[in-house]
Amino acid sequence: MSSTAAAGWPDIENAGGPVGRAAAETILSVRGLTVEAGSARGRRAVVSDLSFDLRRGETLCLAGESGSGKSMTALALMGLLPKPGARLAGGSIRLGDMEIAGLGERPMREIRGDRIAMIFQEPMTSLNPVLTIGRQLTEAIRAHRPVGAGEADRMAIEALDAVRIPDARARMGQHPHELSGGQRQRVMIAMALALKPDVLLADEPTTALDVTVQAQVLGLLKDLQRDLGTAVMLITHDMGVVAEMADRVIVMRSGLKVEEGETAPLFAAPQSDYARALLAAVPRIGSGPGRAASRDMAASRPAALEVENLVVRFPVRGGFFGRVKANVHAVEGASFQIRPGETLSLVGESGCGKSTTAKALAGLLPYRGDIVVGGRNIGGLDRAGAKAVRRAVQMVFQDPYASLDPRMAVGDLVREPLDIHDVGTPAERRDAVAQLFDRVGLPADAIARYPHEFSGGQRQRISIARALALRPSVIVADESVSALDVSIQAKVLELLRELQAEFGIAYLFISHDMAVVENISDRVAVMYAGRIVETATRDQLFSNPRHPYTQRLIDAVPVPDPTRRRMLPRIEGDLPSNTHPVGYAPAAAPLREVEPGHWVEPTTEAKRPAE
Repeated sequence: MSSTAAAGWPDIENAGGPVGRAAAETILSVRGLTVEAGSARGRRAVVSDLSFDLRRGETLCLAGESGSGKSMTALALMGLLPKPGARLAGGSIRLGDMEIAGLGERPMREIRGDRIAMIFQEPMTSLNPVLTIGRQLTEAIRAHRPVGAGEADRMAIEALDAVRIPDARARMGQHPHELSGGQRQRVMIAMALALKPDVLLADEPTTALDVTVQAQVLGLLKDLQRDLGTAVMLITHDMGVVAEMADRVIVMRSGLKVEEGETAPLFAAPQSDYARALLAAVPRIGSGPGRAASRDMAASRPAALEVENLVVRFPVRGGFFGRVKANVHAVEGASFQIRPGETLSLVGESGCGKSTTAKALAGLLPYRGDIVVGGRNIGGLDRAGAKAVRRAVQMVFQDPYASLDPRMAVGDLVREPLDIHDVGTPAERRDAVAQLFDRVGLPADAIARYPHEFSGGQRQRISIARALALRPSVIVADESVSALDVSIQAKVLELLRELQAEFGIAYLFISHDMAVVENISDRVAVMYAGRIVETATRDQLFSNPRHPYTQRLIDAVPVPDPTRRRMLPRIEGDLPSNTHPVGYAPAAAPLREVEPGHWVEPTTEAKRPAE
């Protein structure tokens, strides 16, 4: 019996019914879908005359660049187009025997979440930060089922169990910020599937997840789809995920369907020039450019950034007086250095300390240890000194929607660092903004628009332009290309290399995409549970990973080839967190050099890391 059936969910796989015929049943039929959106030049079609069918138990992937109309298609199906800017201009949407195109909000609300549900791209902005996980789950259940509070709690816990959230009853009382990224995404899946809908729309459900958690979430979706017979429409720019998950693929560009077909034939012999270009732009491990010249140049210069024995701990308070009961050891004794013109990539699973390290470098968190930028230790600097260092160290944050002020035009957001540091004349600042928009692949007319008017990938490009405005000596890029489609990702990575070669910028590149890491890195540091467990040159790490955790990270990378699908891992729960009693002193485990430039933490067995 499957895990979901054991939890009380229907087990289609073992129900004895005609699974083949059920899989062939068309559950969603779309004909001539057209969506229009307002712009400065009037209304324009963002989805044009799109038609497709989705069958029960099938996974259909919509693939294409940011702004191609993928997310707008999903929002149109859900009746959630942003008003008054966007509207359904034409077409038919049939869910089973019901026509839902143009359905009013009240009847649509009864269908939404019950028969058709959606997992949104950014779980942290989709979950209400002031409500507990349990409150949000039970609220959705009671909106569609005439059940009491106790039964709603039971159904919510059952849904969390089905997505393998450990200690589901305790998690009901937690808030979104208390969960890791992978756990938040599993909560979103539980919320979407709690009422067992016929159709699940998944909009970039694994974009912000590291490769091991991504593999687990994809495996979870496959398990739930098999057990419930849910039809899945998966929206993604990750062609590795498409190859892993899709039965059929629709390739979109500028709101138009340019190609449709079964996954294996489409990957083997794409018929359109655009699909061929899209597949050619996919980063693959083993295809990274040579970086020897960059390493030689970097080795001859003093370090742009030096980090020695970095420690970041967060107090856990409890009791009536709020005393510190324990500490979360987020980063424990991390040391590394980056020279001008060099890229050090920091990799590891969610919760391992990567982003905490980045925030400490940017001066956003208290820390212990030494951080030296351009020969200056930033600890204890006065306000003027701290401002100068912040000009030298810029950061691209992981979540572009949360890091861009929604009340400001994006051109003003990119110009703001120049204003704060009084760089150039107003006219020179405007010219600089226009040049930055051009270099990150955004049109000039985008400067006057607001963050909500852009796709997720476009917002991340705006964040990158903002970080580049002051021409810093160090850029900390926290998942800076995770939300970009592959063709724009390739252009942004090339832009980062060009700027590095021109200005000698040092990059601390934080990413869960090992293929991208292999493409851009000079050296790689692997973090696990707040510690750096392996560091090596790019070629050493990918050709001869020594630590078992590093080996697991590389093995989890999805391959953009549907003939090489893996057995996706199951989620078995999380290891204990890095929370320890006050006064706990972790035992030091110095790295050992196994070959010149290749350092590894001594270990005798593979350890399964927490999210």
